[in-house]
Amino acid sequence: MKKIFTYLVVVLSICTTNIYSGGFQLNEHGAKAVAMGGAFTAVANDPSAVYWNGAGLSFLRGTHFMLSTHAIQPKSTFRGVLPNVDEYKLIDQTFFPANLFVSHYINDQWAVGFGFTVPFGLGTKWDNEWVGRYLAVETELQVLTLSPVVSFRPIEQLAISAGFVYSFADVLIERKNPQTPFTGDATIRLEGDDKAAFGYNLGLMYKPIDKLTFGLSYHSQIEYDFEGTATSTGAQQLIDAKRLPMGDIKAKLTTPFNLAFGVAYQALDNLLLSADFQLVGWSSYDTLAVDFVDPAYPDVASPRMYEDSYFLRFGLDYKFNQDLSLQGGIYYDKNPVPDEYLNPSLPETDRIGFSIGAEYKLFNNLALRGSYLFIRGSELRIENSKEYYSGNSGFNGVYTTYANVFSLSLLYSL
Repeated sequence: MKKIFTYLVVVLSICTTNIYSGGFQLNEHGAKAVAMGGAFTAVANDPSAVYWNGAGLSFLRGTHFMLSTHAIQPKSTFRGVLPNVDEYKLIDQTFFPANLFVSHYINDQWAVGFGFTVPFGLGTKWDNEWVGRYLAVETELQVLTLSPVVSFRPIEQLAISAGFVYSFADVLIERKNPQTPFTGDATIRLEGDDKAAFGYNLGLMYKPIDKLTFGLSYHSQIEYDFEGTATSTGAQQLIDAKRLPMGDIKAKLTTPFNLAFGVAYQALDNLLLSADFQLVGWSSYDTLAVDFVDPAYPDVASPRMYEDSYFLRFGLDYKFNQDLSLQGGIYYDKNPVPDEYLNPSLPETDRIGFSIGAEYKLFNNLALRGSYLFIRGSELRIENSKEYYSGNSGFNGVYTTYANVFSLSLLYSL
């Protein structure tokens, strides 16, 4: 009985890792789109249209290449476990997701594009001895996609698009586990990858009048079949007795669909305004199951019960002169994680993002873009946690989060 209990504590705790929560969804796909608060579905006037709205390719003449990189610095603190108010800080890390987009205008009806993106990623790392080490120490997720897109323009005002998505991903989860009656903690580490997952995207752009544009885009769910290994570092007696997980594992994970509707209006000759509503289908993530190939370890499923969430986005693009334009944006990101399931592997909360940026033409066919995004999460107090860090004690406390995002894009046109 003790063996089974210890095993369930280990595996269920691993399953609670929030690798699907909104904080792991990256919407950084080009510095200009970031600078406009991500309100880009009805704008999509550069090669990043491959991601934001493929139909925009039909309105983009010529051939264009855009390479972008982003420096993301997440910060978070936890105060607790309540009633204690001791403060613990996330270890500083900087992540550098990159994007590459290419677009080509074939004729008045057809255009094509190709994109390499990182739609999900990031990670968290806490000190090995912090109070929540039995829930999470280190979590990393990286999802990469390759996507060719075709856009068709049957009439002058309307374009539609369709794209194929090939994706591969890897994940790392590490946490501690008590190993009574032995001293110290055991370390549990899960690593896995999936080299072939598939999805699709659709887009529509409609310009009823010159100054007004509507955009619609859809990104499908993608199912990942991770295969990997569980390893434990601890008392050899517990490993030999199979009370600490070891060996091959499998897990199915599904990233959510994204449906975005946008509108853009050319308010002045040099001022473009835009707004987006983006629905994220996190409710698909209701359970996470981990299967052990070795039948000595029982398979375990953990309920997650995530909820669909949304973004509200607003942006502007002001053309200062022929060579320089300035952008600004703001967005609201609704937290998809029920409070009781919040896990320190991803301290998620409602967030507001403020962004600014600029584009400057270095030469006629070469432009440099840069942006800065500050993300502030609302302080979140958890008093009904179902994340148990010790016995039946819920991991209650107060989370505070924010992040800095620096983006840089280089755009070359033929």
